[in-house]
Amino acid sequence: MKDPEKSPVPAPATLVRAFGVVSGTLLVAGIVIGSGVFKKIVPLAQSGLSAEWILAAWVAAGMVTIFGALNLSGMASLTEESGGVYEYLRLSFGNFASFLFGWTDFAIIGSASVAALAFIFAQSVNVLLPLPNPAQAWAHLSLGGLIYPFADSGIKILAISTAAALTWVNYRGVSESGRLSNVFTAAKIGGILLLILAGLFLASPDSSGSSVAVVPTRDVSLASAFFGALLSVFWAYDGWVDLSFVTGEIKNPRRNVPRAIVGGVSIAIVLYVLINYVYLRTLPLGQLAAVGPNEIGAAVVAEALLGKWGKTGVTVLILVSVFGTLNSVLLSHTRVHFRMAQEGYFFASAAAVHPRFRTPYRALAFTFTWSSLLIISGTFERLTDLVIFATFLFYGLLAVAVIKMKRQGRIPGPVPGYPFVQIMLILFALTFTGHTLITQPTQSLLGLGLILTGLPFFAYFRRQQART
Repeated sequence: MKDPEKSPVPAPATLVRAFGVVSGTLLVAGIVIGSGVFKKIVPLAQSGLSAEWILAAWVAAGMVTIFGALNLSGMASLTEESGGVYEYLRLSFGNFASFLFGWTDFAIIGSASVAALAFIFAQSVNVLLPLPNPAQAWAHLSLGGLIYPFADSGIKILAISTAAALTWVNYRGVSESGRLSNVFTAAKIGGILLLILAGLFLASPDSSGSSVAVVPTRDVSLASAFFGALLSVFWAYDGWVDLSFVTGEIKNPRRNVPRAIVGGVSIAIVLYVLINYVYLRTLPLGQLAAVGPNEIGAAVVAEALLGKWGKTGVTVLILVSVFGTLNSVLLSHTRVHFRMAQEGYFFASAAAVHPRFRTPYRALAFTFTWSSLLIISGTFERLTDLVIFATFLFYGLLAVAVIKMKRQGRIPGPVPGYPFVQIMLILFALTFTGHTLITQPTQSLLGLGLILTGLPFFAYFRRQQART
């Protein structure tokens, strides 16, 4: 008598390729265009640079970002798996280099970005509709005098609730998240274009020396002031690599990833230069430099152009912009942790794919949980400042990786601008990080220390692999 045939074992669920080149381009633009375009004009006006040098900083940072995108296009031919920069570094230099990037992304860059964006969103809501503070009685309680978990409790509750809602959207499926991202990206681009048009046609250029540099509070050279300005500007451009994290969900990723990144960054550059020209055309540098810490530069400009309705409109535009960026950041960064878990260098459950929605739902849960703790701590913005130099170290390392893989023949096709683009990126990364180390040694070394907290986890995951 024959044994009954065994039922076939179902194949494990995989991520679905739902993004085309248009959705990918809008995703890049949606991530890059966040809150920085509205807020950075104030610290730039306080830098001591003239209006011409401020605009030059936006152009220079945009060109460096385009170089980074062209460099990344060379790596896109290596794999069609999710993980992006993490996966590229793993293939080029091995598990240790890729783990350090992935751990930094989970512990600080990605999760802190989620926390910061959610907090900014809640702060903007609080401007329009003041929120209650249910834990105000305990606001004075602290952990070591650094962390005040009950301070601004209403804002923190809304921030966590917003992150939870968008985590649920991403849990339900990448198509739903992608459509939501496209809608909010289109809305924010439309809003920015309206503000640009208002500034070009309604503002009267000030010929009384408004473009003259404002004397900074400390004696700095032009080069130092320019690099300090770049530090602010690069935060506004940050996020352009995030599309590579969702490579496993992009149609024909070898072709569409580089196209979408270059397209999205190009949109951001044009909008950034134009809107900052409008800021500088509308108000003198001295007036922009005097904007208070609780005000937003773009809102002050809009009020000067359009009155109180303009200020309210920009506040709503910031809400739309930050909400859309938060959704895109949640979508992209969780794929890094998902890929790390697949390779055995993160908590194993993060590699699970939902059988129905085909999303890395447990990786989303890890990111949401850690981001919520950062929101409660209130220290996330400080953390992101600490590791800005490390981000450029990884960008420089990616340029080295392209040169290495090209010379080994593992990147057979042409790479735009090779090797000029890679050499320029390496030189800039070394100069930029070196300047940051010299001018901000304590913060930079502390940031490096935070990255190295991943070492015991790396050893733990290596032992887990050896046992299995």
